[in-house]
Amino acid sequence: MSEALNHTLDARGVATVTLNRPELHNAFDDALIAHLTSVLETYGANPTVRALVLTGAGKSFSAGADLGWMKRMAGYSYEENLADAAGLARLMQVLDRLPKPVIGLINGAAYGGGVGLVACCDIAIAADRASFCLSEVKLGLLPAAISPYVVAAIGQRQARRYFQTAEVISAEEARRIGLVHEVVPLHELEAARDKVLAAIFLGAPGAQADAKDLVFTVDRPLTGEVIAETGRRIALRRASDEGREGVGAFLAKRDPAWRRSE
Repeated sequence: MSEALNHTLDARGVATVTLNRPELHNAFDDALIAHLTSVLETYGANPTVRALVLTGAGKSFSAGADLGWMKRMAGYSYEENLADAAGLARLMQVLDRLPKPVIGLINGAAYGGGVGLVACCDIAIAADRASFCLSEVKLGLLPAAISPYVVAAIGQRQARRYFQTAEVISAEEARRIGLVHEVVPLHELEAARDKVLAAIFLGAPGAQADAKDLVFTVDRPLTGEVIAETGRRIALRRASDEGREGVGAFLAKRDPAWRRSE
């Protein structure tokens, strides 16, 4: 286990992944990006994992790119920068499409790429002390790799402002624009996590993975093809073992098998 990244899996099937560079505000470099991607892929493929929690150690969630990494990038050629950017893009894609419910516990500041991590979480809960900033333009850069996920979270209208101004966004403003779902006092962050986990445990794991994928499938113009695909998916799920068990349990007024196993 890397000192820069702590991760555990408890008996309930909850994986907790903690960015653990508090002295650097949990900034990441290429090595941490690669390791985090690998850890997420491993948990995503593990059938015993019911949910994943992503958070940061210390006062910050993540300051984005590490200064040492940025110094190295400054000397890269175009081709080297292209390869380097692909690593961050891969991390965001893996987190965004992880076939498990992902809860982001935003314990403090999230800047640059840290905002991208927040946007890729299915449920984002922020401490009231948290702040957010898409700071790239102040460095003459762009929030490029994270932009599809941030725009999906806050919409084009808000992105047009914050991508250009690099203003610091408060936790409440982040909630208002859709970057986070909930804001709580810092000492209530774990309780808020547990409330969401309790709701997740009521659902069927396979159905939750399919429901997450459904969001990405239907997020496009409504056509006959989209409608047909939704019909195909519900037909498959009704005929699945989980679907039969869930409906049977509801009619029999008993807990389904996945709930009894918790």
